[in-house]
Amino acid sequence: MGSLFSFLAWCVLLVLCWPLALLALVLWPLVWLLTLPLRLMGIAVDAVFALLRAVLFLPARLLGGGRP
Repeated sequence: MGSLFSFLAWCVLLVLCWPLALLALVLWPLVWLLTLPLRLMGIAVDAVFALLRAVLFLPARLLGGGRP
């Protein structure tokens, strides 16, 4: 649904100011490439926090804290 709204916003921008819409179309892959390392770092930080949570909750799971 988000990509549909992005496309519609781009179409509106194309009608209102076509040079800006074409510039956005050309620059979007460059912006995506620049933000890729930040996304990868976010995935790595999320994985580290998941590992820490699993290690910290392991004794409770072994003692049966998760069962009703």
